[in-house]
Amino acid sequence: MAILIDETTEVIVQGITGFQGRFQTKRMLDYGTKIVGGVSPGKGGEDVFGVPVFNTVEEAVEETGANTSIIYVPARFAYDAVLEAIDSGLDLVVCITEGIPLYDEMKIHHRLESSKTMLLGPNCPGAISPEKSKVGLLPDRSFAPGRLGIVSRSGTLTYQISENLTRAGIGQSTVVGIGGDPMPGLTFRDILPMFEEDDETDAVLLIGEIGGSAEEEAAEYIATKMSKPVIGYIAGITAPLGKRMGHAGAIIEGGKGTAESKIEALRDAGVIVAQSLHDVVDTVRKIMR
Repeated sequence: MAILIDETTEVIVQGITGFQGRFQTKRMLDYGTKIVGGVSPGKGGEDVFGVPVFNTVEEAVEETGANTSIIYVPARFAYDAVLEAIDSGLDLVVCITEGIPLYDEMKIHHRLESSKTMLLGPNCPGAISPEKSKVGLLPDRSFAPGRLGIVSRSGTLTYQISENLTRAGIGQSTVVGIGGDPMPGLTFRDILPMFEEDDETDAVLLIGEIGGSAEEEAAEYIATKMSKPVIGYIAGITAPLGKRMGHAGAIIEGGKGTAESKIEALRDAGVIVAQSLHDVVDTVRKIMR
């Protein structure tokens, strides 16, 4: 069944005529994603790889019946693009754009509270249900169909770990990159219940990193609600206090958000935590055999 996206998902691409939008649209189409329209103000009536382009999201949704949008626009336009997608009543919006100001993200969160729309991102790689649909920029070769659900804050680790698992013969039901910004849309706490209810997912791999409290909040849910086994990996064990590492949300302050505190919380919740990146495959294999 997969979560968030599958072979029935119908997608529009906001920013389809830009370089990244055009490039990634071709890759998603080649993967088999059902892209039914694109949005680029002032370019309605054109097409990109046979995909019709509309001036507004509202027009695209009315004409195509799309339920999902992916956003490839510069940061200065992303706030308006996300709000336009929310106001059009889409089920899922995937925002790839990085560098969106925190205040804009706060305003987006406020708008989400009164809508039915789920937001994945910003600053995320998207999601893939292998051989069903890909909405994002995840590299195709790294994934294969299977019964392990993956949710991750780090795009790069998502690709690396998934490819290692795929080479080891461990496929995935759905892989979700939630992004590393301080205020993402969907969080670990939102994705875990979806995997818990998914008939095609037998176990879940949670890939976290330093900064914030998302992993601790996930641990609280796992301890009381998850019946499926959860494997964890936390990056950043050697990160120095007070130093930002990569993502905007990956910063340790006041002794909070350390890899050690996250690992402890997950282990207390019954999660099997891999000691290092190289141990992830063997840890997953022991759980799923």
